[in-house]
Amino acid sequence: MAREFKLPDIGEGISEVELLQWYVQEGDTVQEDQNLAEIETDKAVADLPSPYAGVVSRLHFKPGERIPVGSILVSFAEQEQKAVEPVQSRTEEPVPEQPSGVEPSAAAAAGSTEEQAAAPPRHEPGERRVLAAPAVRRRARELGVELAAVKGSGPGGRVTSEDLERYAHDGQQAAAATEAPPPEVEPALAEAAPPEQRPEAPRVAPERRPLPDFAQWGAVERVPLTATRRQIARKMVQSLYTAPHAAALDEADITDLEAFRQRSQERFQDRRTHLTLLTFVMKATVAGLKRFPALNASLDDDKQELILKRYYHLGIAMDTERGLIVPVIRDVDRKSIVELAAELEEKVQRTREGKISLEELRGGTFTLTNAGALGGHAFIPIINHPEVAILGLGRAQPKPVVREGQIVVRTMLPLSISFDHRVADGADVVRFLTLVMRLLEDPPQLLLDA
Repeated sequence: MAREFKLPDIGEGISEVELLQWYVQEGDTVQEDQNLAEIETDKAVADLPSPYAGVVSRLHFKPGERIPVGSILVSFAEQEQKAVEPVQSRTEEPVPEQPSGVEPSAAAAAGSTEEQAAAPPRHEPGERRVLAAPAVRRRARELGVELAAVKGSGPGGRVTSEDLERYAHDGQQAAAATEAPPPEVEPALAEAAPPEQRPEAPRVAPERRPLPDFAQWGAVERVPLTATRRQIARKMVQSLYTAPHAAALDEADITDLEAFRQRSQERFQDRRTHLTLLTFVMKATVAGLKRFPALNASLDDDKQELILKRYYHLGIAMDTERGLIVPVIRDVDRKSIVELAAELEEKVQRTREGKISLEELRGGTFTLTNAGALGGHAFIPIINHPEVAILGLGRAQPKPVVREGQIVVRTMLPLSISFDHRVADGADVVRFLTLVMRLLEDPPQLLLDA
């Protein structure tokens, strides 16, 4: 029978994607998991694999168009089935072969030989085709996990090994589906609760007013927002109207650190490793997060719980032609400065070339943003929600400062941290910032703590 491939729910609040290009044409024969198209979504360019093998009968969108989640992307032609001769020597009815990773249903096992020969194997209504690599399917069998129950975060809803391990470890996805009361019950529960236990009303954005006709004053041009820019806009508004922002600013004396960095760089010229100031800041940041774990957390408003993360995955905000993109460097606490420098350089290149994967943009616990690379002195960044803090770096430059009663020239690095005031108080944030500054000003101590 003919089949249709609909754009799956990729998660992360994504409601639509932009089609960049097709890899196939109508009439082409494709294999399962073969890439069909290149899409832009959630600040990343990703390939969309086919959940089926078959002949493409229709492509429903053109490059450059925006595709809402749930829309039909590709129609596959009806496949002809060969008749199957019944086996007289067996008393049991044959069971049609199922696709990898899908268990045969009881209805299929009980069907007659003639019915099975006339109809191709297919999924029951409502059953979704699970996209996953063979290694992930094998691991799911080892863990005793039904892949259909795991929400995939990979391209096209593909289940990754990280999705599987997370589900098997704590079952958060299942718990979220079973613990939440039905929507129609929630208002009644809220009214019945004591006043001190009732949820706070969410802050809402001001009412939008229609724009004036700018063309009455001169020539104008309307340029559609890209998928990346729309996603940035949504996340910034969500962050600003969810977390009450506060900020702290200071300067670190990195004169000794810069001298150490430049001496160390000379040793790694043959390795083509560029030791940037940012890698040292990453290490100092993790040391601070270990001392102040509330800044490496997320707030669960519904359950009124603080989710403390015992891993340190730092997002690095990068300026690209498509807009601000934040790839994640994982396990910063477990990597040396040289390893971080190499990984950072590699991810910067792939991010700016549009080759970073969607998975590499997820899972961050704290974000760093460096305006100093562009010449900016100081600024107050917006939190990368659902994180609770973000550290901004300005441009390091020589400045006259007072040391032991004397005016001397030192290299000063402006630092600014924005934080969610629901989670942390200003005193602890200042202590965190002071610790980061102290480590940057004392390279030997930074290396010992790292």
